[in-house]
Amino acid sequence: MKNILKYALALLFSVAMTSCYDGIDPITAVDPGPDAGAPLVTIVKPAEGLEIQVPDPITSVNIEFKAEDDIELSMVTVALDGNQIASFDSFTDYRIVTREFSYDNLTTGDHVLTVTATDLAGNSTTSTVNFSKEPPYTPLFSGEMFYMGFDGSYTDLVSIKDATEVGSTGFAGEGRVGSDAYAGATDSYLTFPTAGMLGTEFSASFWYKVNATPDRAGILVIGPPDEANPTAQNNRKSGFRLFRENAGGKQRIKLNVGNGTGDNWFDGGAAADIDPAVNDWVHIAFSISNTESVVYINGQVVKQGAFTGVDWTGCDILSIMSGAPRFTGWNHKSDLSNMDELRLFNKAITQTDVVNMIAQGSKSFNMSFNGSYVESVSKVDATEVGTPGFAGEAYMGNNAYAGATDSYLTFPTAGLLGSEFSASMWYKLNAVPDRAGVLVIGPPDDVNPTAPNNRKHGFRFFRENAGGKQRFKLNVGNGTGDNWFDGGAAADVDPAVNEWVHLAFTISGTECVVYINGQVVKQGAFTGVSWEGCDILSIMSGAPRFTGWNHKSDLSFMDELQIFNKALSQTEIQAVMAQ
Repeated sequence: MKNILKYALALLFSVAMTSCYDGIDPITAVDPGPDAGAPLVTIVKPAEGLEIQVPDPITSVNIEFKAEDDIELSMVTVALDGNQIASFDSFTDYRIVTREFSYDNLTTGDHVLTVTATDLAGNSTTSTVNFSKEPPYTPLFSGEMFYMGFDGSYTDLVSIKDATEVGSTGFAGEGRVGSDAYAGATDSYLTFPTAGMLGTEFSASFWYKVNATPDRAGILVIGPPDEANPTAQNNRKSGFRLFRENAGGKQRIKLNVGNGTGDNWFDGGAAADIDPAVNDWVHIAFSISNTESVVYINGQVVKQGAFTGVDWTGCDILSIMSGAPRFTGWNHKSDLSNMDELRLFNKAITQTDVVNMIAQGSKSFNMSFNGSYVESVSKVDATEVGTPGFAGEAYMGNNAYAGATDSYLTFPTAGLLGSEFSASMWYKLNAVPDRAGVLVIGPPDDVNPTAPNNRKHGFRFFRENAGGKQRFKLNVGNGTGDNWFDGGAAADVDPAVNEWVHLAFTISGTECVVYINGQVVKQGAFTGVSWEGCDILSIMSGAPRFTGWNHKSDLSFMDELQIFNKALSQTEIQAVMAQ
């Protein structure tokens, strides 16, 4: 009986197993073949060149990566600045691995993130991105209430809040200023809440590289809902709409502003046209007050007209690079152009303000001397020679450089030198000693190493006694010799006055100009500067490259030293002064 039961159970199990696999091919092991190569690694976040600016000294960064292999991954490791912060060796899919996590101990400074993937055969691939955590942002201009630099993020650095992304917004891989810019995409844009932004005056400023496809688009819009036309909104009684439209193959920039009962147009006609064929950055700005609205392109007024004041009823969101969602009734939708350095202001900016912002867009060096010698563009600390100090007073900010005997600063010139060059500074003169170097970029002098005076390259900006006053002179090398720009008595400063003066000079391929307090004191033709051997900038001394005539350390005060990669115009020099 037991045997009969055993046979019956065996038969039942056999039938059940046959039923389970009925219609299914048996599993057969497949040889994956030889390993064809190393894994692929893609770092999604952070983006290359990302600049994180938050008020906290320590913050977090989101990390996301994807690793792939043709056979099987065995391990993925993540390192920050050479120190491993995560590793993964257990995966659901051993060929394609994605991970996203947050690292919460990010300090101020430059950082390198590396992700290394290794497969079963021991092949490995490492991918790297460079990013930084910047010191907290300080608004650069009066009335600035919003700043988005688009350097790898959509964060307003004033409020430290992120914009909302709609669609598939992206980055350009280049910037007019900084490392990146906004790149438009179809049906894509940013929005930002307007709380705290809206008052009796409003202005905006940004750099813009136009893509004429589509042939019309919204650029910046703060408008109300249109309940009568929810699918094609066009309520223009409140807020504003800055947009572009085709004008004979060019793109015309227009501003429309609502006063509460109707709308006003500020259309500059051909003066407001941008030629897409030029494919270059242009600067666009506009201002709204209770008396007028003004539109600027590259610092020039293209439209100015009377206005009785903006109404903000229902205007709760800002749209960036699209008319959507509040201004689409005339098909002004997403803009596929590039945008950089978007700033919003709670005041009506002037033309001088706009020109200054344009000039600042070419700034390659900025040292404010507010208790440190850190250059704010590169975040590099200048090298101190001797015992330079601080003045305990300033033209701007809370401190300034104070010179001392045999003391000065040096700074590497990498990234500062080009076919055009300008420098701007505030300066309070100490006439003892009676001659000194102020700013020098020059080459070594192998012939006279203890009293160098090789003037064939770079420049020397210095001062000398002139009948009890101090005369400022510029000497620039063209590669074979040097050229002098000496304004005589026009370039004299009286030390007895004991006040801050503004000094500036520009170098281009055609001329050099020296300014004192925004006025030209010397202007002359020039064939172009040679930078051979010019690897250091000396600040407040001729040393170490220009001491042959005893132009050594300057015991004067200096504030707000700025260097630009273009030859500024007199209008720009005066605008920088007025900042």
